[in-house]
Amino acid sequence: MALGILGVILGLVTIAVVLLREHASGNMIPGFLVGLGIGIAGALVMAWRVLRRPERATTFERAWTQTGDEREDTLLTRALAVVGLVSLPLIGIATLAIGFGAEPPMVMTLLMGVLFVTGAGSFAVIDHRN
Repeated sequence: MALGILGVILGLVTIAVVLLREHASGNMIPGFLVGLGIGIAGALVMAWRVLRRPERATTFERAWTQTGDEREDTLLTRALAVVGLVSLPLIGIATLAIGFGAEPPMVMTLLMGVLFVTGAGSFAVIDHRN
């Protein structure tokens, strides 16, 4: 099962790299691969912490890897719901900004940053309230 999932992921990454090579500007492939590497490294560190010492893993790590209890799962679900609600108007604003002439890389960087801060902040606030 895990090897099948890994094969599908590798296939999708390969397709994405080929499409980026054919249709994107010069810096997109290195950026994509660096982002992919950072994401994989973060996931591996999180999985290692949860598997090696589950009692020392953070609430987020247990919730993200689905090794926590139902409270942690609910906490992550609620935080991701906040990100989803905030993302819709932000994407509309980003689209308008690009339409009015803003630089797309800057708009996308700001959009990703705001969504990341929203996710981290909502997770912390909801965790504090529970």
